[in-house]
Formats: sequence, C-alpha cells, structure tokens
Amino acid sequence: MACPYFFPTERTFAIGWPFPHRLPLGGGFCGTCRANGQEFVPDDELLRDFCNLGHARGCARMPPTRPSDSVRFAVAKDSADRILLHYVFEREHAPVAHGQLEYDCAAQRWPSPLADACAQRQAECYLAVYLERRRK
Repeated sequence: MACPYFFPTERTFAIGWPFPHRLPLGGGFCGTCRANGQEFVPDDELLRDFCNLGHARGCARMPPTRPSDSVRFAVAKDSADRILLHYVFEREHAPVAHGQLEYDCAAQRWPSPLADACAQRQAECYLAVYLERRRK
C-alpha cells in the first residue's frame, strides 16, 4: 500500500529495502509528494519509510483530514488482450473505496483511467513492474 499522495516518477534500486520486490508497487520508486496541494521532493528516508509504504500517519506531510491513508493494487485478471486491476483505498487499515481498472494490452492504454493522478500513476508503475516480471 503506497501513500495516496505519492506520485512515483521512476524506479529506484538505490534505497536499501530488504525485499524491494515485496513493496506495494512491486519495487521501490522515487517521486514526489502531492500532499497539501503542493509538490515536494522527499528524501530517501521519506521514500523508504513512508511514500512507498502508505499508512504514513508518522509523516509530517500527511494531512490530518484525508480520505485515505494508502492505496493498494492487485491483478484480478490477466488475459492476452487486457489486464484487470483491483484497487482499494484504505483509511486506518480499513477499506473506504475500491474499484477496477482495466488496461488494454493491444492499444497499450487505460480506457478509463482513475481521476486521482497519484493513484493512476501508481497503477501504471504497479503494472509496469508486473509486466516486467511476467515476461521472465
């Protein structure tokens, strides 16, 4: 479960996670924090301890009033022509919103992307890591 305010930009192998393949997005990512309506570049410690892991109540940038603490993704269906992801937004370890997100493999696009830019970008990163592993 990544922080709902985390906008991942690129995969990183420089931060010392013991098991990076077990991270919520399938790997570690650098990116920006978009909490409080501002874009902020977190340092490696924040990326390691909060941004990539969600449930970041200890993060000073997390707004006290927020719709969710984290977002998680899971592959629900993988076929030759499309991949269906389930997503769940959580607050205090309980689901508060959920849905499905479809990726069209042939067109290489999301027919109906999420309105939340951070969650959509996280879905893209999650799918990219998933596809990389699927090819192996």
